[in-house]
Amino acid sequence: MNSLETIRKKVIECTKCELCKTRTNSVPGKGNFQSDVIFVGEAPGRNEDKYGEPFVGAAGKRLSAALEDAGMSRDQVYITNVVKCRPPNNRVPNSDERNTCQEYLKEEISIIKPKIICILGNTAFNSILGGSEITKFRGKVVRKDNQMYFLTVHPAATIYNQELINVLKGDIKKLFDLITELKNDKEISADIEYSS
Repeated sequence: MNSLETIRKKVIECTKCELCKTRTNSVPGKGNFQSDVIFVGEAPGRNEDKYGEPFVGAAGKRLSAALEDAGMSRDQVYITNVVKCRPPNNRVPNSDERNTCQEYLKEEISIIKPKIICILGNTAFNSILGGSEITKFRGKVVRKDNQMYFLTVHPAATIYNQELINVLKGDIKKLFDLITELKNDKEISADIEYSS
């Protein structure tokens, strides 16, 4: 049993915060544990809570379409969320919920060791890098503690704002171009550097 399976079990059995009382299923990350990229969203929605899998609702379809547009499939990447249980009424997870769940995300990252982490939307941007205004920073590469991050809009945003569909698709293509460069040992300069 690989250690991602251990994390998966821990997430499924987790009762560390109040969300365990209102969830149907907790939602561990899913995908290729040898992936060069981890996609990190905010938290599960209604469909994710129902099926216990990340990004299986309308936003997930948008993400899948953007991946396919870049010549990739969901099976080739790893997809997870900052918070592993659905907040009631799809509200934004609070800081207690995010902090309680952060250990799971850290463990996923340390096992997979992705070349780049793709941050989807404001909540993930804020939780992982302390950032805000994702639309201002989307498409940018960030380096923090020797880890590369790529910022883009959350696929759910494309449901409410159709203009963002092409933004998401363009960003995902750019992301995989960057991964190809990293695999070819090309040095990528970060748009934003965080010093620890």
